[in-house]
Amino acid sequence: MTQLKDARSGVVTPEMVKVAEYEQVNVDWLREQMACGRVVIPANRRHARLVPCGIGEGLQVKVNSNIGTSSDRAIPEEELEKLRVSIEAGADTVMDLSTGEDIDGSRKSILAESTVAIGTVPIYQAIVETVEEKGALIYLDSDKIFEVIEKQARDGVDFITVHCGLTSAALELLKNQGRITNIVSRGGSFLATWMLHHGRENPFYAEYDRLLEIAEKYDVTLSLGDGLRPGCLADATDRAQIHELMTLGDLTRRAWEKDVQVMIEGPGHVPLDQIETNIILQKKMCNHAPFYVLGPLVTDIAAGYDHVACAIGGALAGAAGADYLCYVTPAEHLCLPSVSDVREGVVVTKIAAHAADIAKGNKPAIERDRQMAVARRNLDWETQMKLAIDPKKARGYREQNPPEEDDVCTMCGKYCAIKQVKEYFRN
Repeated sequence: MTQLKDARSGVVTPEMVKVAEYEQVNVDWLREQMACGRVVIPANRRHARLVPCGIGEGLQVKVNSNIGTSSDRAIPEEELEKLRVSIEAGADTVMDLSTGEDIDGSRKSILAESTVAIGTVPIYQAIVETVEEKGALIYLDSDKIFEVIEKQARDGVDFITVHCGLTSAALELLKNQGRITNIVSRGGSFLATWMLHHGRENPFYAEYDRLLEIAEKYDVTLSLGDGLRPGCLADATDRAQIHELMTLGDLTRRAWEKDVQVMIEGPGHVPLDQIETNIILQKKMCNHAPFYVLGPLVTDIAAGYDHVACAIGGALAGAAGADYLCYVTPAEHLCLPSVSDVREGVVVTKIAAHAADIAKGNKPAIERDRQMAVARRNLDWETQMKLAIDPKKARGYREQNPPEEDDVCTMCGKYCAIKQVKEYFRN
């Protein structure tokens, strides 16, 4: 049984109960949202420590953190620290994108420690092992891909990114129209290289039923990847991107027919004025399946500050209907992020998600801001620290620059506006 099959059968699972309690929604409403594919709960039955999280329409916008080793830097202990920092900073899910040494070991240690849903991109491991064993990625075969997928599912991975919509037809569109950045998805580039070399269709697309069989067996949620996402503003919302999205809509329907949960991944680099259009297109073409966006980044020139560009786009995307934001760190486009980069990325993306929740009328989000306003009126600094998205940083600023009077801050000191009029506005 999968969460989707249970929902369709009228069964309320323990995972649904926990998500409904956290979201402060009616559990029967939640089950109905899941039954029609608008909400997913990524929850592999083999992930022992998992605290389930709901993603989709009517729920709070969620945030994902990416961690994982690379071929240039593979320190498993460092990635575990990034996991801990991600969860502490408020990440709702974490993806292990490891391509360094001992990918299996890294994944298993992350799964053993994580209380949040863990995602992977299985094509990474399939390619790395193929290159190590045979010398080049062109020697990859579909059996290797699905062997890796089943191994990761068996280990307890809750959701996987699979670039099923990157078809030969989509590549032909891309080639004919031209792009500045061509393909920036690592998984997409691996598959495109293999497809163009062999003149064959994408194995994820050609053998989609094989993928669904594994996903249904372990209740692994499919995150249908955007292998042709735009890598710069000039490439946004082009024919190749939309062709892939249309294909993902059809694949979503096929997954639901097999009781497999689905999310759709989206861009990428998108100008502010095109973000809402991208959300509308995805919701329409994919029957309101949860939408998972990378950023989107609203400018290409924010190197070192791409997490800020991401938060701007993420807030607008979330307010327009995106359900799930993948963070970007200050190191994006430059290097493997450090532990502090990961923390910064999670926090700014949580701010974007919270701002989107307020815009969408989410009651818990609105109430949290109301409580902060009351705490500020009352000069209640301890409550302000607790309500802050990053209490650690907020407290650090206050402690490193203490005021002469405990009830104010050093910005205004004894001339604090709230303190001046407090006795005249008692309420």
